[in-house]
Amino acid sequence: MERLQQIAAQATSSAAAPPLPAHPLDPLSVQEIAAVAGVIKSKYKGKNIVFNTVTLKEPVKKAYYNWKEQNGPFPARLAYFVIIEEGFNGVHEGVVDIPALSLLELRKSDSLQPILTAADLQNTEEIVRTDPAVIEQCILSGVPADDMKNIYCDAWTIGYDERWGASKRLQQALVYWRSDEDDSHYSHPLDFCPIVDMNEGKVIFIDIPNRRRKVSKHKHSSFHPIHIKEKFGTKENPSGYRNDSKPINVTQPEGVSFDMDGHIMKWSNFQFHIGFNYREGIVLSDITYNDHGNVRPMFHRISLSEMIVPYGSPEFPHQRKHALDIGEYGAGNCTNPLSLGCDCKGVIHYMDAHFPDKTGTPVTVKNAVCIHEEDDGLLFKHSDFRDDFQTTVATRGKKLIVSQIFTAANYEYCLYWIFRQDGTIKLEVRLTGILNTYICAEDESPGPWGTQVYPQVNAHNHQHLFSLRIHPRIDGDNNSAATSDAKSSPFPTGSAENMYGNAFYAERTTFKNVKESLTNFESATARTWDIFNPNKINKYSGKPSSYKLVSTFCSPLLAQEGSLVRKRAPWAASHTQVVPYQDENGGYGRLYPSGDHVCQWSGDGLRGMRKWIGDGKDAVENTDILFFHTFGITHFPAPEDFPVMPTEIFDLMLRPRHFFEENPCLDVKPSFARTTKEVKANVKGVDSCTLEVDKTSRLAFSKTSAATESSSCCSKK
Repeated sequence: MERLQQIAAQATSSAAAPPLPAHPLDPLSVQEIAAVAGVIKSKYKGKNIVFNTVTLKEPVKKAYYNWKEQNGPFPARLAYFVIIEEGFNGVHEGVVDIPALSLLELRKSDSLQPILTAADLQNTEEIVRTDPAVIEQCILSGVPADDMKNIYCDAWTIGYDERWGASKRLQQALVYWRSDEDDSHYSHPLDFCPIVDMNEGKVIFIDIPNRRRKVSKHKHSSFHPIHIKEKFGTKENPSGYRNDSKPINVTQPEGVSFDMDGHIMKWSNFQFHIGFNYREGIVLSDITYNDHGNVRPMFHRISLSEMIVPYGSPEFPHQRKHALDIGEYGAGNCTNPLSLGCDCKGVIHYMDAHFPDKTGTPVTVKNAVCIHEEDDGLLFKHSDFRDDFQTTVATRGKKLIVSQIFTAANYEYCLYWIFRQDGTIKLEVRLTGILNTYICAEDESPGPWGTQVYPQVNAHNHQHLFSLRIHPRIDGDNNSAATSDAKSSPFPTGSAENMYGNAFYAERTTFKNVKESLTNFESATARTWDIFNPNKINKYSGKPSSYKLVSTFCSPLLAQEGSLVRKRAPWAASHTQVVPYQDENGGYGRLYPSGDHVCQWSGDGLRGMRKWIGDGKDAVENTDILFFHTFGITHFPAPEDFPVMPTEIFDLMLRPRHFFEENPCLDVKPSFARTTKEVKANVKGVDSCTLEVDKTSRLAFSKTSAATESSSCCSKK
């Protein structure tokens, strides 16, 4: 970046700098966003600019741990920004020193396009509705000109279109019709696709198929209560909803088991920082575990760094549908305010998120992050058959869940970061929302590329693939990674080494360099991956302190070699990539595997993961590494997915192996326990769960037991 003289760049505003936060990884406050916007406006005084991004530029790892562990200075408090200037088709980006209220770095490029915001999506719909050429196409499709108020469009990134490249800031508008503003427009897709220039605020082209299809006249299929009443309501049951469902309430009469100090979470020996930004959404940093007084580092930073949703129809213009939702829209930009519905259940602690609007004015998304606990079932249990299972111990666990939900046009992504008391960290993704749809004529078959899910509604095959970025710090900074494969003995049955043919073992293959780390899931060997510290050896097993990545939802990328999808998402071609961590250009290095600016990138050139992989010769053993993991599902739509999808669930987990010397949750108080001696002496032992003790529980069909305590499903801490 171009370096500016600090004095010359000093903001002219006389406003005082906002106070430093308690923690250097805390997201920018409302006051900090406003201060940064003031510096930028001063620099661009007299020019028309639109704010796209203002976010924390996180301190480099070395500076952070120098502050935390070595009593060093508070790291530089910096903000990264992107703006759009009228008359310039590209981006202005830079860095502001917040305490100094000064501009440190500035760069502009006409070969890049910025991330799309919610305001961009909303503006596109109004541009399309009022365009004369679009109105003409709507008339040809069977929608009268006086009904344009019921024309809706899902504004999508254009991916990459060689006709314009990145020379203009574009979106493609997937067009639909509603008979009423409360209907679901996905029942009535139209067959043409306007291209909108966002900077010019106008439609510049309309892609029209060779075969024209009139808008469907079938009744909309929708899912709101008024529509359920229409579909299923009867005289005996007017609402149409099932009447056999009783409420389930969650109570924690003594409060929650976690403690929040700003953005620092402490729960059941875990401690970590919860961050949030416009792009990745939730970011978990500096994760440690208090192992009976020994605070052990586990992970420096974990986040979802990218995702891609490639569609499988080869017909133009559907090849453009391969949204890189995190890089092109942002999981933070599209996050939901969770107080609007019962998205979490129990005793909740919420965290807000702050972003700039197009003028630089801070706006707040209330309750962007939901934090709560849930019962986690049995942590461990064992009973002794020798006295008819009376000698027993049963320990139930809790789990801590940090969650957000973001909406990328038609789909909802529900992300749950789950901490278990045995040291496991899980990520569960629930996919819901509405299928992206395209019109299908009455006499037309969707062919192999899609499914008719409703009359004249074609839902194309597609995938949902995520890139999980793990910056490990397993018992210290220098880590390694390996595959772990279940293998049968190499010795044949009847041999001295394997006389009965039953032997098998785990084969660990440590990655020496980047090229060796480009691996895929193998179901035949039940493949998992180990991230470990080769310098810390478990005194019992003699094996290195490790965390095992267990991930089976590993769909292969189905777009072929040379496809635009593979070029723009090079990370999706393999399930793992391990690269050295680097603080590139003095900033937080190697964050985004499809590059910093994803919109309208052709996929050519060295950027993101392709650049990091290079010739594959960089060493990744016993050093500071980044571990990227591609996971997700392939979705072949079915009528059960329409008009709104039941949640489809997929998950993965990071599980301690040879990290602890014994079961790490032995110190969780058992729910019920009796020793053999207590059984013989008829001593009660430990009991916190039987009906004699738990007065809020009841037998399912008991008429005499006490009523359970009720609580609101959206109660707040």
